Parts: sequence; C-alpha cells; structure tokens
Amino acid sequence: MSSGADPFDLASIITAHDDGNFADAVVPPIFQTSLFTFSDYDEMITVYRGEKVRPTYTRGLNPTVRAFEDMLAKLEGGEDALGFASGMAAISSAVLSFVEPGDRIVAVKHVYPDAFRLFGTILKRMKIEVTYVDGRDEEAVARALPGAKLLYLESPTSWVMEAHDVGALAALAKRHGAVSMIDNSWASPFFQRPLTLGVDLVIHSASKYLGGHSDVVAGVVAGSKEMIARVKAEAYPYLGGKLSPFDAWLLIRGLRTLPLRMKAHEASALEIARRLQRLEVVETVCHPGLANRLPAGLNGTSGLFSFIFREGVDIRRFADHLKLFKLGVSWGGHESLIVPGEVVLQQKAQPNSAQTFGIHARSVRLHVGLEGTEALWRDIEEALAAASQS
Repeated sequence: MSSGADPFDLASIITAHDDGNFADAVVPPIFQTSLFTFSDYDEMITVYRGEKVRPTYTRGLNPTVRAFEDMLAKLEGGEDALGFASGMAAISSAVLSFVEPGDRIVAVKHVYPDAFRLFGTILKRMKIEVTYVDGRDEEAVARALPGAKLLYLESPTSWVMEAHDVGALAALAKRHGAVSMIDNSWASPFFQRPLTLGVDLVIHSASKYLGGHSDVVAGVVAGSKEMIARVKAEAYPYLGGKLSPFDAWLLIRGLRTLPLRMKAHEASALEIARRLQRLEVVETVCHPGLANRLPAGLNGTSGLFSFIFREGVDIRRFADHLKLFKLGVSWGGHESLIVPGEVVLQQKAQPNSAQTFGIHARSVRLHVGLEGTEALWRDIEEALAAASQS
C-alpha cells in the first residue's frame, strides 16, 4: 500500500534537532531539570515581559521537549507543536482551548473511547453538546456542521477502522467556520499528514507509533503557530499535562525509526488481515487496506485492525492459547497484542457506548508487531485450532 514516495525521508528525521546546537551531539541531551535560573535581574524581567523567549520552568519550556516538538512539527508539515504527558492530555487541552459553555462539537462516530467519555462527562457538565455523525457520509457531516464550533475527526476510527476523506471533511469545517482537529495516532505522520489536507490541528497519542517501544506515555498537538499559541494560552499551562524531558528524549529516539517500523507493521498486518479474511470462522475483517483504494491523503496502513468471529469459536480459549500475541491494551510498540471486544464491553462506561465505539461482542482487535508475519500467523493458527475444538 505504501509503494509511493515517503512523505518525508529518514534524513529529515535524524537532522531535525540540529537547530538546538547541543554541542554537536548526535543524540540531544536530557535537560532533566525543573527550572532554569537567570544571569541577572534585567534578563529575568525581559523574559517576564515577553521580550525574550528562553527556558524558565520545565512545565512551560524545556530544551529536550522542544527538540521533540520541533521534530514532530516538521514531520506533520506544521509550524509548531506542543508535547503533553499523555494522548488524553493532548486531546483535552486541544478541545478545551476552542470551546466554551453552550458550544456544539461535531464528532465522527467510533472515536477513541476515552475521548468519547471526555465528551460525555466533563464537556457535558460544561453544557457543550456533541453530535456524532458517520464520517463517511459527507452530506450528513455538512448537515450537522452549521453552528458547530469544532469538528473532531479520527481516521481511521477506533475498532472499526473506518477511513474518511479527511481533506473533504476539513474543507466542510472551514466552510462553516468550525475548527477541525484529528486524532492521527493510527496512521502516524508517515502514512497521513492531515495538516497538508487542510485540518487545523493534529493530535497524537505519542505512546503509540511515535514512541514505538511501549516505554513512554505521551501526547502531542501540531498545527500553525497561531493555533498552537492558543492551546498554550488557553489550556496547556493550567491543566498541567506537561511532557517530561526524559519522555521527550525517548520519543526523539522513536521518531528516528518511524519509517522503518511503519513499513514493517503495514506489510505484516495487511498479510495477516488478508489471511483472516479467507477463513470460514471469520465474519468480517475491519482493515482499511482491504478496500479497493484508500481515501485521498492516506498513503498506507498501520498494524492495528479488528475482525469479528462467527459463532463456534471460543474467543476466551483463542486468546489464552496465543503465545506471541499478548493480552494487553494500547498498541504501536514492537510487540503484538490482542484485545477481545467482549472484555472492553464489560468495562464500566456510558450507556450506548458499544454503539458509539462500534465494538461487536465477538470482535477481536489485533496489533501486529514486529515479530515476523509467518511466526505470528502460526500463533493464530494454533490458537484457532484450540479454540475451534468441540
């Protein structure tokens, strides 16, 4: 699926930190400090007046964090970026920076479950209404947008992996005066760059493919200088979800191998999805790469997809007999993971959450890691043999 030119080359990732002037270090140092002191009174007052920008306190500005933010902004084709302590910190700060009590948000169906819960709890208490629409139905989106302050996108979506024409939806938002933002964690900037398609803000759970090693929890928002400045002014300083210097250093390490990892995830996951699609015990495979073509702007697919078993397969036994696929939440790391839909539906959530998330009771979500396609397929075949025994 990714036979075309890469949206950026590896050299641009490796050299993205050069402007930091870190004594020519090939790896930027970790500025593990909470604060930075001033040389004299005049420098301190100049900074507080806003006449000079320099690190003062790590919650506001840290050189290691800034190196990651600069790198991610370049990869997304944006002017600026802002790092956070988690993907949800990034989502909540971005959304709350652009809405007020009484406003309305239009969101695509099947968004990340905790984003859905944020909309149904904190935003609901703020009297902010959220209208959910099918992002594949552009006419339905157009009908819902008049009067909305924000269009919240995710493509492909969680669990059911519905891919949208992001550029067309961003154009609709602009036509109706709504800010558009998208969760781009699934595709990463290697396979999709929404800012170049007209989206105003791009959000990542950096814990996923940007980090790539399952050893960091982080988030990031990218966009124009104007948009990022608003997030910095409206929510970032007060919600406190700042990215730590060490986590930023881990993310810089992860970005260096992003193209290599994404190509491997794509190839292995797509092959396994095709094989699952041919099995009689599988009803549906939800993988964008199985469609005749990908939407404009989506230049490849990642390692995350889901499928639905027909009756007759013991999903509990299937999950317990897997060796390489481990039962675990999250995704984007080197390891392969499985989450049965029935387990997620047991979680305490809001009414109708299953309908909104699109989670079928007999569905299974797979993250295909880097262990190798044939080894992973043998793992699935052996687990299926055990799960199909009467």
